[in-house]
Order: sequence, then C-alpha cells, then structure tokens
Amino acid sequence: MKHFRYLLTLVLLVWVTALAAQTATIRAKHKVEKSETVFGIAKKYGITIEELINANPEMKEQGYELKKDDVINIPYAKGQAPEAKKNTSKPTTTAVAGKKEVKVGVMLPLHDNDGDGRRMVEYYRGLLLGVDRVKKDGITVDLQAWNVPIDADITNTLKEKEAAECDIIIGPLYSKMVKPLADFCAKHDIMMVIPFSISGNDVENYSNVYQVYQAPNDFDTQTIKNFIQWFNNYHVVIIDCEDEKSTKADFMKRLRGELENYALKYSLTSLNTNEKTFAKAFSLSQQNVVVLNTEHSPSLNATLAKLNTLTEKNSDISVSLFGYKEWLMYTKVYLNYYFKYDAYIPSYFYYNDLSADTKWVERNYKKWFDKEMDAEALPRFALTGFDHACFFIGGFSQFGSGFTGAKGQMTYKPVQSPLKFKSAGKGHKNVNFMFVHYKNDRTIESVNY
Repeated sequence: MKHFRYLLTLVLLVWVTALAAQTATIRAKHKVEKSETVFGIAKKYGITIEELINANPEMKEQGYELKKDDVINIPYAKGQAPEAKKNTSKPTTTAVAGKKEVKVGVMLPLHDNDGDGRRMVEYYRGLLLGVDRVKKDGITVDLQAWNVPIDADITNTLKEKEAAECDIIIGPLYSKMVKPLADFCAKHDIMMVIPFSISGNDVENYSNVYQVYQAPNDFDTQTIKNFIQWFNNYHVVIIDCEDEKSTKADFMKRLRGELENYALKYSLTSLNTNEKTFAKAFSLSQQNVVVLNTEHSPSLNATLAKLNTLTEKNSDISVSLFGYKEWLMYTKVYLNYYFKYDAYIPSYFYYNDLSADTKWVERNYKKWFDKEMDAEALPRFALTGFDHACFFIGGFSQFGSGFTGAKGQMTYKPVQSPLKFKSAGKGHKNVNFMFVHYKNDRTIESVNY
C-alpha cells in the first residue's frame, strides 16, 4: 500500500512540475477567427493537437467548443522551447512529410440487405461528414467507396485501378478478407485501417495495418491494470449476483488475483444476504468501491436497491460504484444513481449527448441524410466514422508515412471514440482506454489513459 501511495505522490509531483513548466513554454497568444478549428490552428503553428490542448486545459472539458474571438495559448513544439533552441539547428526527420491531398478508399458492406450493411452505411455517412470537416482545414480528400459484402471476393475489388492509388484504405469488415487486403496494402504502401471486430492477429505481421478493434481479453487486461492503480486506496467490495448468464466470471477471477497479488484487501458479499451481513462487507473508514460479477441490468437494479438501504441506515458508509461498458446502454434509466454512487465505467468510447461537438455531428447527419442515427447502437456508428475520418486523414495529412497514431501524434479531439495506437508486432493496435466518471456534483468526466 505504501508503494502505491509513493507512486501516486510521485505522479502528482511530476504533474505539478510539468504544469509549472508549461507556463514557460507558451510562445504566443492566438485570437480565434470564424470557422477556425483546433486542428487547423495546430497545423498553422506546426504543433500537434495534444500540445495545443495541453497548453489550454479548458479544451479537455466536456462540451468544450472553440469559438470566434477566443484567445488561446500557442505552445512551442516539443523540443523547441527557447532553452532548447540555443544548441539546435532546424530539426530533421526520417518520416515522409505529410500530404495536403489524401486519397481514401472504403471497402465495407455498403448496402441495405442486412444489419451489417445498414450499420456500415451509417458508419460511411459519418466518414463523409468527417471528410467534409477536414476539408475545412485545408485538406483535399479524394474518397472512393466499394460495396464489399460478406460473400464478395475482395481480390476482384483490388483489381480496380483506383484501389492501388489510395493512401488509406478503411476495411474490411470480415476476417477472411483481412489477409488479401493486407497483402495488397503492403505491396502498394497503403495505410490499412481495420475499423471493427475481426479474428486473427494479422496486424502483427503487417507494418501498415492499424487495428481499431480491441479484443475483450486485451480490454479486460487494461481495465484490471487501471483499476488497481486508481482504486488502490479504496476498500473493494465484490458482490456475487448469482447470475448464471454473466460473461464476467473470467474478469472477476483475474481481478481478484491481481488484488491478492498487490496485497489489496477486499470483501465478498451477496445480493441474497440480509442487511446486517451485507453492511459488514463495507468499511467505515475508507471509501468503498463496489464491483458486481455481472454486467446485466436486473442485478444492477437489485444492487442499487441494496445500496440505497445501506447508505440510508449507515450515513458513515461512503460508496463508489464500478461498472462495465455495457452499463452505458442503461444511462438514461440509471443516470441519477450513477451520479449518486460516483460511478466509474471502463470504456473505449463515450457518447456524450450534451456535448456541442456531438450535437454538431448529429445535426449535420440529419441535415445531410434526412434521418436520425440509430439510437439503439452504442457506440454510434456515424460518430465512429466521423472520428475515424478526422483522426486518420488528419494524421496522415500532417505526418505522412511517419504517422503511427501514437499519443504524441494526436491531431484531433474525438467526439466519441478516442484512438491511441501502440506497436503490436509489425503493426499497430488501438489501446485507448478511459474511465467514464459520473461525479457526485452531477458532472461527467472521461479519465483517459
């Protein structure tokens, strides 16, 4: 426990030091003009989006919107602060410079014959909105789309002349098509973006493949790691909901194993225990964090009822609730309880319907296509497409073949689906992770890792 407290103190000291240093690395103030964007301003000054946002912390707040006449800080690019300039000449790079014109191909099932097609049509519409958005930042985009349904032979699509001319190809949806497309992209030096779930590890064999999908096992590994770091000073209460249909048995086994590995104590209780026994599982001196062994809403409902009774009769007991990304589907029903119990939900996306950016995309989707997005889908497919277009096209435009999608190359503030890539063998896997935190003051924050 002392080890964790030391680490936490060290992290805070580093953060405070970095914050103080930041004030010394601001090189200019910029007054925002009409139609300017965060991406466009960063590009104008030769800095990354991440550097610009770090110099203007208000940009990290939910619902932030860049407005005309705002005055924002312009930082020095990394390594170019005044003290670093004394002994440096013009920086050099081995990466190929970015491109003002980007050719993008989309190879997905774009039809109305089944659910796959309809979902990908919505995703593609979001891509179109994203393309329109990056064009406002001075990027020319040549977009070509091919309908590649489940029974298609993708090698026939690859014979099209325009395919080999692409800088980026987004697709495929089906695992059997990954290898032939990856071979083609490797041959023609094309960035290949696999946007949704697939099987296999082809990403490890191709340096130009970017796999957005995070396998459940990988996501659970990140969740447990970040749980241990974030909640090491909490008292953990694990509730057995006796849900035979739960998919969280392996997750709970691994979580308990890591708690024991780090000598972090936890209590076990059940929804079926009486009030007195249930209360004994909670600490009076520490903040408690409650973890259920199921993702299903009936068990969540029963747990909330037990917690209501517990906290009403025991005012000294303080509770936080740890959930699952499936709970984001229940937000409209349980929002007040999420706020009440300081809920943390691990996720790789966050749909914030109160965000000005979200509203902008939804409004334009309705205007362009005369229909609403699929309200039953989380994450929203159109918002995912919008984020992917802005992230990959913007990144490639700025960094060219030197774009890796790593944290230091962030060129875009996402609406719903953040992306951060790390090397996986030869290729790149998305490792973005966040806690969506519903705070007691009825505000929501995304704690990104």
